Amino acid sequence: MSDRRIAAQWSALRRARRPALIPYLTAGYPNRAATLDALNMVARRGADFVEVGVPFSDPLADGPAIQYASQVALEGGMTVAGTLDLIASARLSIPVVLFSYLNPLLAYDLSKFVRDALAAGVAGVLVTDLPAGEDPATEAAIRGGGLDLIRLIAPTTTEHRLRHAVRDADGFVYLISRLGVTGARTTVTAALEDTVGRLRRVTELPIAVGFGMAGAEQARAVARFADGVVVGSALMERLGKSLSAAEDLVRELRAALGDA
Repeated sequence: MSDRRIAAQWSALRRARRPALIPYLTAGYPNRAATLDALNMVARRGADFVEVGVPFSDPLADGPAIQYASQVALEGGMTVAGTLDLIASARLSIPVVLFSYLNPLLAYDLSKFVRDALAAGVAGVLVTDLPAGEDPATEAAIRGGGLDLIRLIAPTTTEHRLRHAVRDADGFVYLISRLGVTGARTTVTAALEDTVGRLRRVTELPIAVGFGMAGAEQARAVARFADGVVVGSALMERLGKSLSAAEDLVRELRAALGDA
């Protein structure tokens, strides 16, 4: 059973009537020390959750910024174990969601991963290439071990598939804002609000929107109809320049979404 950290945070946000700011960081980019500093920075600057990506050699869903970050992190020796060690070292007061492809978790040993992730302070996991219902044993191992299993939903998902995909979801639903790979964009399409509406008809879970959030103006627009905003590529691009550049973006996003 889940320890309910993610649900408790969403409950607090709903009471405050404030959308969630969810930064994404690739573990080990540009190096271990910088990731640790960035984890503490986003928590200090008002992030409500933080998503930590396990670097992977074949990140098909990721755009250039996160692909590059993964490559640099892997070349620096970052692993699943190293990612969990980073999270444990940060000792964050906000819930941590691990973002990974399935193969690294299987290579680590799934049961061991779940135990070690919980011990490190991880509250939930989002497996990008694990479609709902395709691997019940893997899903059961994650959820039964105490981690929330966050579902990734594409905007083209049919009504029937939506109901199936969110039936056993935990924590919140992560809605991809558009088709394709991750990467910052400057516009919010009219269809995105309709997709959020379709999701709300089939789940009571909070809905966070990601894949392409470029900055404060776009985050503010999405927060009018979504419960949270995930910012990854834009933040990783800033972090590649300096921690202070990344901090400026997080500060701008927090101001756009309302003070913590």
